[in-house]
Amino acid sequence: MSTHNFPSLQPAVIADTRDACHAYAQVLGGWIRTCRPRRKHWWNLCLSPSLGGVATGPLHADGVHFALELDLAGNRVHAAIANGERFSEPLGSQTADQLADALQAFLLGGGVGADYVPGENSAGSHGAADGVVRSGYSAQVAADLAQAWREIVAALADFQSGILEETSPINLWPGHFDLAMLVLGEDKVAGQDPADEEYSDKQLNFGFSFGDTGIPEPYFFVTAYPQPERFPHLPLAGGAYWNSEGFSGAVLRYRDAIAVENPAELLRAYWQQMLDAGREQGLLNNTGS
Repeated sequence: MSTHNFPSLQPAVIADTRDACHAYAQVLGGWIRTCRPRRKHWWNLCLSPSLGGVATGPLHADGVHFALELDLAGNRVHAAIANGERFSEPLGSQTADQLADALQAFLLGGGVGADYVPGENSAGSHGAADGVVRSGYSAQVAADLAQAWREIVAALADFQSGILEETSPINLWPGHFDLAMLVLGEDKVAGQDPADEEYSDKQLNFGFSFGDTGIPEPYFFVTAYPQPERFPHLPLAGGAYWNSEGFSGAVLRYRDAIAVENPAELLRAYWQQMLDAGREQGLLNNTGS
């Protein structure tokens, strides 16, 4: 018997809320960019899943410790400083720029130095947010987005637990607003500088997007770098298909995944097929799972 609770996500219904939350996430992304040291594959730029949405986790700015959360389930943004000061504001009625201004005022007032304020021209910063209030924003849809993330993160974490290769944290990238997890091979890509892991690490990327200009509906994706020649010709099961518009990867539409009795089981089979193919094609090294 299925125990999943994946909500229905109709593209036309979620669009305004998704786009607003994407812009809000970029505001939080600006602070992690300025406060976190670089990690390989730029994992320092990512938000982490939380019970209600996504969060920065603890950030540090010259002795001031603080954290930010985009709580979509509660339809609020939260900020906390270790000295006890708290900030909380409902989402939806303000632009991302207005939210950025409010967070900036709170953090500066709490002792965060001005040097840590996200620059207007840095990606994922205040300057990458926008000045639009979306009339179709819905607190219920925001809660549905959070619920979908919870279910997907749980399924992806279960899958991750059986992988022997190195894996990244399950991350939320503010720029594209997608959840993703990397699986890394041990061998390096021939001809690339081994010190530049972005281009030298063989990898599979398992992810989920609420939709974008290329695929305007929620979808799961798996991409490979470098992509084995046989990958676009793999016979994909469960309604997945090979996408070549905008990016090359195995795509499974969210609506197809949740149409079955046990979406988590379908997702595991889809992810496992791609993991096995990566191993068979020499992208990864381990043969166990």
